[in-house]
Amino acid sequence: MWDRLAKQVGVGLGQLDELLRAYGPLIERCRTAEPDHIERAALAAMLHSFYTGIENLLRRVALEADGQAPRGDLWHRRLLDQMSAGTSERPAVIDGELRAVLRPYLDFRHMFRHAYAFELQWKKMREPVMRCEETLSALREQVQVFLASPPKDAATQLPP
Repeated sequence: MWDRLAKQVGVGLGQLDELLRAYGPLIERCRTAEPDHIERAALAAMLHSFYTGIENLLRRVALEADGQAPRGDLWHRRLLDQMSAGTSERPAVIDGELRAVLRPYLDFRHMFRHAYAFELQWKKMREPVMRCEETLSALREQVQVFLASPPKDAATQLPP
């Protein structure tokens, strides 16, 4: 199970890397100059894709490791809760600190889906945009630690 999951996670992380590479020049430019309306819309779409990619990755982990992902109206929030809590079968996938870092991305994604592009405000987007690489790095590290630890039931089945 873990080998298949590791391959799926690797694909997801690779897609997130590609997303940040594609938007890297724009992100760098915005470190010193405020983006115009079109650039804000592009960065908002990038943030939406970024969190959607993270959420897809975490959903894969939930399905493979827990046998199910949350459902219902608040499933997005419950997925973060599920992945930051260990179970009797597995350790936590992400820690509480990363969960707290990811929550504004989730909130932005929700807002983006329900707002007009002209309503986007750089002062609200700047920090998440500038922290994407750092956030992805933390996610990669924590997911790799998770994947390196065998399922708890597998550890108890090892011969003495």
